[in-house]
Amino acid sequence: MKNKLTFFVLIFLVASTAWTQGLTDRQAATPQDASQAAAQADSPLPLRRVVILSSGMTYYEHSGSLQGASSFNIPFRLNAINDALRTLVINDSASTNPSVTYQAENTLIETLRSLSVDLSDSPYFAEMLFRLRGAEVIVNIKSSYEVNDVIKNENNIPVFHNILYTGRITGIEYRQSVGINSFTLEPFLILFSSSNEGMVSIGISNIDSIRFTDPIIERDINRALDLIASSRNSHSRDLTVNLPGTARRNVTISYVIPSPVWKVSYRLDLGATRPLFQGWAIIDNDSDTDWNNVELSLVAGRPASFIQELYPPYYVTRPVMPLAIAGTAAAQTHERSVQDRSVLERTVQAESMAAMAPSPTAARLRTESAMYEMADSSSNTVQGGTVQTASGSDAGGQFEFTIRNRINLNRRMSAMFPLVESPIEARKILIYSGQGRFPRLGAEITNTTGMKLPAGPITVFDGVYAGDALIDFWNTGEKRFISFGEDLSVTASLGTATTNNISTVNISGGVMTINRSLVYSRTYSFNNSASQAKQLVIEHRKTAQTELVTPSATEETAEIYRFNVTLNANRETSLAVNERRQISERIALTGQNINSLVSYSSNQEIPANVRAALARAAELRRAIEAADASIRDVQAQRERLTTDQDRIRRNLEAAGNQTPQGQEYLRRLVALDTEIDAASASLARAQNTASNARSAYETYINGLNF
Repeated sequence: MKNKLTFFVLIFLVASTAWTQGLTDRQAATPQDASQAAAQADSPLPLRRVVILSSGMTYYEHSGSLQGASSFNIPFRLNAINDALRTLVINDSASTNPSVTYQAENTLIETLRSLSVDLSDSPYFAEMLFRLRGAEVIVNIKSSYEVNDVIKNENNIPVFHNILYTGRITGIEYRQSVGINSFTLEPFLILFSSSNEGMVSIGISNIDSIRFTDPIIERDINRALDLIASSRNSHSRDLTVNLPGTARRNVTISYVIPSPVWKVSYRLDLGATRPLFQGWAIIDNDSDTDWNNVELSLVAGRPASFIQELYPPYYVTRPVMPLAIAGTAAAQTHERSVQDRSVLERTVQAESMAAMAPSPTAARLRTESAMYEMADSSSNTVQGGTVQTASGSDAGGQFEFTIRNRINLNRRMSAMFPLVESPIEARKILIYSGQGRFPRLGAEITNTTGMKLPAGPITVFDGVYAGDALIDFWNTGEKRFISFGEDLSVTASLGTATTNNISTVNISGGVMTINRSLVYSRTYSFNNSASQAKQLVIEHRKTAQTELVTPSATEETAEIYRFNVTLNANRETSLAVNERRQISERIALTGQNINSLVSYSSNQEIPANVRAALARAAELRRAIEAADASIRDVQAQRERLTTDQDRIRRNLEAAGNQTPQGQEYLRRLVALDTEIDAASASLARAQNTASNARSAYETYINGLNF
């Protein structure tokens, strides 16, 4: 019996430790994993369809026939439980009240704490008994003496006598146990026995077994151990689907959860008679479920997706309000009434996110090898499938590929499946994008597979391995360029130049507008040392705010011009690409000086009639400057006379007007007054002349119209 009790305690400790710490090694198979796999295999609704999206989500669909009421579990990893709760869809025509139950994030701890035996923190045996103080127990202990030294069993081993104690747990007492070199604390159970024993002290190590007389405690211990055992796998949770019903019917359950993104890789054989294009899809089954006889679809697109925490319970924080009966009223002011005061109406619009599930119509892949097809469910013609985004708009960039044959793929395994195999149109070319010394080996390919193909790497073969290329999303019938290496037999060089020329000159309202053409010239030169001619495509990046002048582009994109050039054998070939930018310069002629006007009138890029008009304007401007110079001379003369007048007046005051010297000063003052009056008259005439000259200039300038 003592061995049984020890085993019970060990099982309890192991189970509780596994629950609190989690399973650290998820790569190794565990009994819990095996039970989950078995549950999936025995599920009344096995997995039938998987749709992997390139956005990192996967659509799972379970379907089957049910008879009557049914309840079963679907396991989910913790990182997928929120998405499962958000996207789970149940289609059961006979069930009027379906439900889904699950163990919430804090359910285990709270449930364990609510039981009469609290095992939430993995207590030791003595601590667990201490928490049950007052409970009545039956303790079976082994006595430390022999009943009869003569009585022995068949193996000549003395027989010990078992003693039963019935009483209520009073507490746990720790006593020192002295050993050879140390001492330890040994727990003792303190019982109060209603019989003659009274208070009894029993060493925990001497207890062979213990039972509780209260059936509720026994039941709660079993329930707690069941909860701990069910939570050993700390990385997954079960959703229990409950489907009440009576009739036999077909039931479908679907959901969308995170998964690895599916990848694609292509092969292109340029050495074949007809260039052959082949694509493979690479998928990963990272779930805990084996895919057996599953229809697999792959969706290329970028739907909107997000995570919302639906799994953990969410509690709203509420304010703590004071008692309504207590306290005093606070002082408050109120706004004055305003007549005809407008009311601002605010409307909040909420867009609902649709469940992320592929469209019912799935485009299936069809290749020339008939291994897979791409068609609408109602047609065998090759066409594109669509998946609606969360906003309900057309998801034109998405496309669904469905593998024709059902697949088998064990959990935690990866696989490659054929996606496309078809001859395509391809032309070998060289591509030069304005960088590097050598042009790149490339090809011009056209998507004639009838399928929209997602972005991915391309391994190119030309008799042998030729290199690797990358391609973006490739629409049906679309032409693309790929490059996979460098051609060392062709060397490239690049030269640049910029010219600035006047194209037109206009004068109106006293403003001269000069329109200039800024031409950017880039010359590409290639030396082909090979013995055969080669076709080259120059990708010239567009210069901002310019237009192409020469030569005409073979084609253009939003960012580049493309030019086709034939490189003759053992020769150098050049191509100059000219782009033009128009620059407009506005000049107010009324504010220009004589030098600026003379410079513009002598610029041979300006038309002759404009130059002649500017020359006449320069003459009128010269007359203004001459009149201004005359004004400055007269003003200088007048200022000199006024200075002399002030000096003589001060001398007169010093000498007196009755002295001979004073009389001379008076005579000179009279003469200076006469000269100042004459200078003032000359200044007035000069100012009038300058005003007339300026008026004539402005009238002439404002009257020009070219």
